[in-house]
Amino acid sequence: MTAATGASLFDRWRASGREVAVVGLGKSGVSATLLLRSVDIPVYASDTGVGPVFDGWARTLREADAVVQVGGHDLERIARSVAVVVAPGVPPDVPALQAARRAGLEIHAEIDIGFLALRGTRCIGITGTNGKTTTTSLIAHVLVTAGVRAESAGNIGRPLCEVARSSNRPEWLALELSSFQLHDAPNLKPAIGVLTNLAPNHLDRYTTLDEYYGDKALLFRNADSTSFWVTNADDPAVEEMTRSLPGTRVRFSIDRRSDAWYDRTGRRLMLGDAAVSLRSELPLLGDHNVANALATVLVAARTGCSTERIAEGLRSFRAIPHRVEPVREVNGVLWINDSKSTNITSTEVAVAALDRRFVLLLGGRHKGEPYTRLAQRLQDRCRAVVAYGEAGPLIVKDLGPSLNVVPAGTFADVLTVARDLAQPGDAVLLSPACSSYDMFRNYEERGDRFRAAVEAL
Repeated sequence: MTAATGASLFDRWRASGREVAVVGLGKSGVSATLLLRSVDIPVYASDTGVGPVFDGWARTLREADAVVQVGGHDLERIARSVAVVVAPGVPPDVPALQAARRAGLEIHAEIDIGFLALRGTRCIGITGTNGKTTTTSLIAHVLVTAGVRAESAGNIGRPLCEVARSSNRPEWLALELSSFQLHDAPNLKPAIGVLTNLAPNHLDRYTTLDEYYGDKALLFRNADSTSFWVTNADDPAVEEMTRSLPGTRVRFSIDRRSDAWYDRTGRRLMLGDAAVSLRSELPLLGDHNVANALATVLVAARTGCSTERIAEGLRSFRAIPHRVEPVREVNGVLWINDSKSTNITSTEVAVAALDRRFVLLLGGRHKGEPYTRLAQRLQDRCRAVVAYGEAGPLIVKDLGPSLNVVPAGTFADVLTVARDLAQPGDAVLLSPACSSYDMFRNYEERGDRFRAAVEAL
């Protein structure tokens, strides 16, 4: 959307004389509130959370003259608001959002108002089931290496509203977008859009797979003849979703010749007929990371980067924590932290990246998909599955008949069992295919605990 669209929306909210309700604090909710207060829009911000961190956020927002409530929401006050801004971690069925819908209020994701307030920065919107974070980080890194003023933001960490409030905005912003963020972002229109892949996920929060894919497709809701799309030629669901998009579409493939493609014979990453980089120069495990790099090549080329500078950026990038991250080798066993793999497809990708036998650590909070799909993938090289957490009994039930599945209790037990099972030359792969919320605050805490234990071996 144009800058005038953002100004008119904020003008309308301000002229109403009513509050905007910000539901959910955290970095995104705090940034959204500060942005709205910076343009003199009254705000009521609330969160069910309590504790020192929430108290600190509340103090910051009260200093900006926002009304803040922690430990709950005033549903009647929310219903009287002119609009609602929702932080990305808030589930769509919470009472606060139900109250907003009953009152007929417009609901905007934090990224939506951040995008409307952004000036002088072009956005690269990256979504998909897997690979979003690596691709977003890789794009930002390659652009910076090529001398472009670029950053990453969105679901990857820095809220878009914070970037919009900054006095030193980048030229390009690599913006990681979750399906939940896209659901409430009617004004988002990236200069470049990337769809990495599609696979079942979040079936604990979506009623159907079509509903989940439908939110992913909202990346394209404002597509027109000026749009530029980068999509995965190897993914039938992506092809189905994007083949009729307005604008220009370029594709990447690790299986066949495409706009950017992997030459397996020469082990080269290609841009059309031009070799960009040798596979050996990309310091990331697995074909899935070759795909992420090819998507990055197409984006960087679109922004005007030369193949030489793109290659330099690919060479100097390093694995992101918690995403097929080699931690260290101990007594001939390589320990790998892939805590970010919270769905079965992502775990399949991590498994495919390994070239040795391995012990797989699988478990956490179940997300709705049966684990039987993993059985064939694990048949040849998986020495054992260590099943743990709330999903442990389901994993034993689904995989026990065909694989060596060993149940474990605490996370410390999981690591002890894995150490005893693994043999020299093996890997131990933490790729849980589950969320972390039964035992940890988030996947980062789970991965950090794993890394610390491995470092202490």
